[in-house]
Amino acid sequence: MRCPSCKSENAALRRFCAQCGSPLPPACSACGFENEPGAKFCGGCGKSIEEAVARVPASFSAPLPTEGAERRQLTVMFCDLVGSTELSTRLDPEDLRDIVGAYHRCVADVVTRFDGYVAKYMGDGVLIYFSYPRAHEDDAERAVRAGLALVDTVGQIKAPEQLRARVGIATGLVVVGDLIGAGEAQERRVVGKTPNLAARLQALAKPGDVVIAQSTRRLVGGLFDYCDLGAVELKGFAAPVSAWQVLREGAAQSRFEAFRSEEVLTPLIGRRAEVALLLDRWQRAKHGEGQVVLISAEPGIGKSRLIDSLVQEQLRAEPRYTRLRYFCSPHHTGSALYPIVAQIEREATFAHGDPPDTKLHKLEALLAVTSPPAENVMLLADLLSIPGTGRQSQLNLTPQRKREKTLEAVVWHLAALARQQPLLIVFEDVHWIDPSSLDVIGLLVKQTRRLPILLAITFRPEFEPPASWASQAHVTTLVLHRLDRQDGAAIVRLVVGGKTVPAEIVDQIVAKTDGVPLFVEELTKMILESGLLEELSDRFALTGRLPLLAIPTTLQDSLAHDSLQPASPPAWSWLKQNDLIPD
Repeated sequence: MRCPSCKSENAALRRFCAQCGSPLPPACSACGFENEPGAKFCGGCGKSIEEAVARVPASFSAPLPTEGAERRQLTVMFCDLVGSTELSTRLDPEDLRDIVGAYHRCVADVVTRFDGYVAKYMGDGVLIYFSYPRAHEDDAERAVRAGLALVDTVGQIKAPEQLRARVGIATGLVVVGDLIGAGEAQERRVVGKTPNLAARLQALAKPGDVVIAQSTRRLVGGLFDYCDLGAVELKGFAAPVSAWQVLREGAAQSRFEAFRSEEVLTPLIGRRAEVALLLDRWQRAKHGEGQVVLISAEPGIGKSRLIDSLVQEQLRAEPRYTRLRYFCSPHHTGSALYPIVAQIEREATFAHGDPPDTKLHKLEALLAVTSPPAENVMLLADLLSIPGTGRQSQLNLTPQRKREKTLEAVVWHLAALARQQPLLIVFEDVHWIDPSSLDVIGLLVKQTRRLPILLAITFRPEFEPPASWASQAHVTTLVLHRLDRQDGAAIVRLVVGGKTVPAEIVDQIVAKTDGVPLFVEELTKMILESGLLEELSDRFALTGRLPLLAIPTTLQDSLAHDSLQPASPPAWSWLKQNDLIPD
């Protein structure tokens, strides 16, 4: 909340400025309008100010940065209420006010859920930012998920006729932060083509559709299913623009696969000792001496790539073993047993629209190989939200006991599979795990020692495994470190297909990426796509003077969030010191 007197920022629920004591204009939660101090009813929608202030959405609670303008990558969303003009001709103004207010609240609630920022309400349109004022490593993904949620949720608003929304999303570099306007109209200006592109894509979208730019499509990879709209003509843009309609969440099993499914993976470099350790633990597990390996590393270092190498390159010749993979998600940390549920649904081949009977038959077929007790089938059917049928007796358990027995049923099934043949269980991104799934892993760690199971658990350094795990003899902790200069140069050679690259290019890439394999690959690809190098028969040659290297688009959100940070200073400071971004 900005003070109209001294212009300082204040927390959203303050009534008086923390710096000068002046009354603050209360923001309306229904429409976002900032009213003059002392107002009893909102000037934007007519709602009671006291009611509005009592439930200010989180989208308005994040104070805007007070420093000057800055250049940064931003994902911009435009959301439009379709047919509002026609609606205004058929409804009483008060009824219309209620509908628009409900629509604005719906947008604020959904955007807040994905930690976006509602920048401006413009009648039936809403301008939304992701990555400003708060940045996340997955802002483009958050925007797309929010868009899909918006078009679904707006359609559920109670109104005389069904409401429909349409959404346009684009990502790109902008200059953000210049103050424009005065008093209640003062806001931070965003300059660049990205907001205009998002607005044009929104106008292109049909009711209920989410349309994204190529820049956003590249950042979200295979996380979603799309319809390629081809190159479209947009007002104000000289050349046709590639656009994509987002249909639904994709079927990619892991985030690693979603972002790498369209690429040829480079061979694993600099991890010979780590692969040897995993193979040793696998050999022990195969012979009944179960093992647990805790794999910790910063993002971009190669946790998932290491597991992929073990499976695709080292265990390919294994005659008989079962592999089960569980993926935690940053968007489901509050959803009990999310990775367990998702894995069972994949293994049982649940399809969108399957009726309850079909799902139950598929679940029973999946579990039949271990002949579980009937109660276990009922517990797991209940976990998957399959409605009860005549073949299922009613579970008569307290919530706490039901939870305990459900966890036991999950572990029982895994132990039964392991008794049939060796089992490789992988839990990825456990820093995003929900408490119930963490309890499942705890039970597995205890039981694994007596079974032919290798349990591999990957996570970032901020996750601290329970002390009871690491204290057990069959548990090994494996920390992946950054690569040395020689290994970094080897990755560059692999990315360029083995051809010789000018030494000054290799030296800059290796020096500036600080041993993070993801940095090395993305910066090398960016240079190849930039036209800076000319490909000859056996080598690449510089086409001109070596310029300042910029940050690849695929890394901008992560670096803004500071999740991919080099060894010592924060990521942005390090990049400036190494001339990867301008001051």
